[in-house]
Amino acid sequence: MHGYARVGAAAPKLLVADPAYNAQEINKILDLAQQQGIKILTFPELCLTGYTCGDLFFQSTLYNAAQQALERILAHSRSMDMLIVVGMPVRADNQIFNCAVVLHQGKIVAGVPKTFLPNHNEFYEERWFSSAQDLESGCAQLCGRGVPMGNGLLFACPDLPELVVGIEICEDLWCPIPPSSFQALNGANVILNLSASNELASKSKYRNNLVGGQSSRLIAAYVYASAGMHESTTDLVFGGHSMICENGSLLAESAQFQLESQLIWADVDIQLLMNYRRSTNSFMSRLKSQSPWEYKTITVPLKLENNLPVRRQIPPQPFVPADSQALSLHCREIFNIQRTGLARRLLHTGSKKLIIAVSGGLDSTLALLCAARACDFLGRPRSDIIGVTMPGFGTTGRTHANALELMRSLGAEVREIDIREACTTHLRDIGHDPARRDVTYENAQARERTQVVMDIANMENGLVVGTGDLSELALGFTTYNGDHMSMYNVNCSVPKTLVRALVKWVAESGELDEASWRILLDVLDTPVSPELLPPDEDDGIQQRTEDLIGPYELHDFFLYHTIRNGFSPGKIFFLCGLAFGDKYAKEETLHWMRMFFRRFFQQQFKRSCVPDGPKVGSVALSPRGDWRMPSDASAQAWMAEIDALA
Repeated sequence: MHGYARVGAAAPKLLVADPAYNAQEINKILDLAQQQGIKILTFPELCLTGYTCGDLFFQSTLYNAAQQALERILAHSRSMDMLIVVGMPVRADNQIFNCAVVLHQGKIVAGVPKTFLPNHNEFYEERWFSSAQDLESGCAQLCGRGVPMGNGLLFACPDLPELVVGIEICEDLWCPIPPSSFQALNGANVILNLSASNELASKSKYRNNLVGGQSSRLIAAYVYASAGMHESTTDLVFGGHSMICENGSLLAESAQFQLESQLIWADVDIQLLMNYRRSTNSFMSRLKSQSPWEYKTITVPLKLENNLPVRRQIPPQPFVPADSQALSLHCREIFNIQRTGLARRLLHTGSKKLIIAVSGGLDSTLALLCAARACDFLGRPRSDIIGVTMPGFGTTGRTHANALELMRSLGAEVREIDIREACTTHLRDIGHDPARRDVTYENAQARERTQVVMDIANMENGLVVGTGDLSELALGFTTYNGDHMSMYNVNCSVPKTLVRALVKWVAESGELDEASWRILLDVLDTPVSPELLPPDEDDGIQQRTEDLIGPYELHDFFLYHTIRNGFSPGKIFFLCGLAFGDKYAKEETLHWMRMFFRRFFQQQFKRSCVPDGPKVGSVALSPRGDWRMPSDASAQAWMAEIDALA
């Protein structure tokens, strides 16, 4: 189950003031919802009678017919393990209330009346209904049964203890502080809204923003069901606009103005929402005391299916938007953050030069592009950039040429310093045989390169720009006090999959000359490698990073769902299956997952002393900001869970 609940919103066909017909249509939707495995389903406001009955709401004939229609729904749903919410008028305390009636397995659980009644422009609800604030007794008689009623009722499910449902009705959402705000503070993470919102030009877009915004503010799922086109068209037209949002993201939306009944559904992630809430400590800050209601939670013995396939889009690259327009905007914003951070640091330090170790790989290419933009932004010549390429034991002709040509095409000052002799001398001095191509052999080159650029920075009154990315930092795939260190790292919170997307975005921006464009395309086509081991006999890269530590798209997937969502290895493994399908075998996924968590825990000491750099997204590992973790924490619990999945 992994914390998912399947929720739905329906807009049934109806006849105004004909509850018997309306119950028949609702029952048809219930059958379809049961087939789809929907466990929580809401219908529109006053759907049993129709919202547009006008003064007929005062007629006992209509009220009695609604009661009889409700009995039909109860009888039909007796075998359905589904939380069903329908809208109807309810009499109590000498008043009529516009009410959401909660049903489960043929029983009436409770009624939740509407609080804010619109009485302006085309709306006249105060003519017929009273507000929940006017309810005195806290109960009502429905179908001959005493039913708890009030706006302080929430609904919990023991099968998924974190799932709590709150209900509000139409205009309640439009008021300055909707009831759902207080419901969320009292635990509700799925909000149902029974609505009858008429259509006006541009109103659907407004509703989208309203529902999406409230779901984001509440860190909740918001299920909105609105009355369809079969309401009276005397003065208004209704479109049946329903939607399901989760923390600001639209999961499902209905078509509008449909002749037939509409049903939408989505699997909402309760575990995800609660992880977000718990990590946002301002969520509960001093607000609960302002609630106008005393809240009571009613337990509904709803059984959530464990064998239903979760139907939900899980992006395989969560750091990289799939939509091309969204990706372009995303890249532009991130690039501007990187550029601005570097420019501000230059202004503060008064540095005369920017020093970058350029390898011809993705990370240093992105850092060089950011440096060029920072110079442009400050009105400084790009010759203030000193690009240093430092051929070592593993440098290939391809990456060497790309480094040189890219620096020249971007207008940076080019320096080439061969480090092989210095590294050979150093290895001899410490008594290490250069023929032993171990970690000492590799790291000596990384530290030599760092020493070179640091010393050049001293000579030139410059600032060393770091190039290492977030994925390398998470895995600790960086040489401590080597490429691990700089004076300002523009890539520190950019994961490898996003580095690639950013370089591609710059290449496709149309702002580069043809030479730079061609170089970027070749950099994108070059395998990721630290190039610390000698190339093969054809001068090709022999040391491929992803052969050693695994695919970066998997590691970025693990990183995102571990840090951003707080998910366990078991849930991340489950999501991998949804995201990647059959691309990776079970054994391969678990192998690289073990690698990720083992290295993530072992390498925390490197993250405890990283240079400054700008946060660009929701996941970052700065010890001064987002991630505080002891360097000697044990990974045993995580590894045991992974082993149990095998």
